[in-house]
Amino acid sequence: MRTKIALITGGYTEEAAVSFKSSAFVHAKLDAERYEVYPISIMRDQWFYVNDAGVKFDINRHNFSLVIDGHQITFDLAFIVLHGSPGEDGRLQGYFDMIGLPYTSCDALTSALTMNKGYTKAVLAGIVDMHLADSVLLFSGDRHTAAQQVKERLSLPFFVKPNAGGSSIGMTKVKTLDELDSAIAKAYDAAHTGQQVLVEEFIEGREFSRGIFRNTDGDLVVLPATEVITTREFFDYEAKYIPGLTDEITPADITEEQNVLSARIIKDVYRKLNCRGMVRVDFFLQKETGRFYFIEINTTPGQTAQSFIPQQVRAFGMTETAFYTQIIDSALQAAKTNSGE
Repeated sequence: MRTKIALITGGYTEEAAVSFKSSAFVHAKLDAERYEVYPISIMRDQWFYVNDAGVKFDINRHNFSLVIDGHQITFDLAFIVLHGSPGEDGRLQGYFDMIGLPYTSCDALTSALTMNKGYTKAVLAGIVDMHLADSVLLFSGDRHTAAQQVKERLSLPFFVKPNAGGSSIGMTKVKTLDELDSAIAKAYDAAHTGQQVLVEEFIEGREFSRGIFRNTDGDLVVLPATEVITTREFFDYEAKYIPGLTDEITPADITEEQNVLSARIIKDVYRKLNCRGMVRVDFFLQKETGRFYFIEINTTPGQTAQSFIPQQVRAFGMTETAFYTQIIDSALQAAKTNSGE
């Protein structure tokens, strides 16, 4: 009997469009002989499945089940490919924990924590050889004094971004103080980001992204790095999703020392945040010193053919089908262990 997989997509934010692309790619790559896959869209007004004939079926939220042609369908696992809220911020994870449905991503606490960039940096402080840019975390009540706080504590240039956003939505690189007020307002006003803003000093260097996952043997596997070289001011939303604006080099041209250093730090990040499944860590290698500067962690990374993780999986010598099988089997094994089976 095939394992029933609920492939979770959609979401409550602007990233929903990316989620649908990611889930379509994952669906195409999942082993059809092993898995019976049901794409489930989680939207604000409805949770539903659409069959091949275009018929929509609502999810029963009491137990996350479907009734199709009089038969109830329950799932063995939720494969979460929903970027942003509620699939990346711990809300769905908490719900699945309550109803007892295993899932592929980090748990509710880690997911909620890592959506908060400022809190994540606070937890990660102290990792050997990992550096953090000087920053100011602004809360909703700081809006009227935000610019002054930044001027007093940071030096130009700096990045201004929503503290709980994704896909670089609402983010600005500020090079002059005249740009600061509008950048802060843009970050505060970004939808569904919690009315918190993180301002960080700019680190000049090469930008990289690197995936990591725990395989079915329980080992942490760090994938080859991707270097991001963009014609834009920084790796913003347009650079991420408009073809031709960015070169993504996988595997990146780094030294063996840089490869070993970044892999070791990324494993430390994964452990310290108590991650599960696949995550992606973005970082700079500072231009003059070669120091590793943490940018952020993504616990539900994009999964289109052009996304970093699939690129890195292919460079690692693994097919996406084999990779997703590892992610699913690892999650099912963990669920059995936690239940005492």
